Amino acid sequence: MFNKFIKRPVLAIALSVLIIFTGLLAIKSSPVAQFPEIAPPRVTIFIEFPGSNADVLVKSTLTILERAINGVQGMQYMLSDATSASEASIDIVFEPGTDPTLAAVRVKSRVDQVMTNLPPLVQREGVIISPLQPSMLMYLNLYSKSNRVDEKFLFNYANTFVLPELQRIKGMGFAQAIGSRASPYAYG
Repeated sequence: MFNKFIKRPVLAIALSVLIIFTGLLAIKSSPVAQFPEIAPPRVTIFIEFPGSNADVLVKSTLTILERAINGVQGMQYMLSDATSASEASIDIVFEPGTDPTLAAVRVKSRVDQVMTNLPPLVQREGVIISPLQPSMLMYLNLYSKSNRVDEKFLFNYANTFVLPELQRIKGMGFAQAIGSRASPYAYG
């Protein structure tokens, strides 16, 4: 069989071009996400309680929210974290295959039921609920060879110019800045 290709190089080249052309057509027509999601979907709740420490935040807010959210349909487990910087987060991990948007709606309805039991500052600052599909596809690193540019400048540059452009890309789920949080108004 291989003798035919050795003796007839034009046939071999024509078949190679045909295989490459078929492959290019397959790339254009195949879906972007052809494999099922392996990582389970998450819903993240971000809480800010100005002027509190981690202990006060846990007792006054996290415990109330955890009790309300516990048992939401499709939930596997939840993780919560409180910092001394007056911030807390709750990650609710759902079963694989659960629609992240529907899961966020279910969590939001549970949070809305107990919102009046939360401290007024938490109600005013807001409880941010966002669905996540934790499939990290790409990291971008910014660096500078110049001594005039520091981490604060790079972080603010990424928040001002890079992140908005990334978030406008069709199909982009979530983009955030990870690293130095030198800017007082930015969180990622």
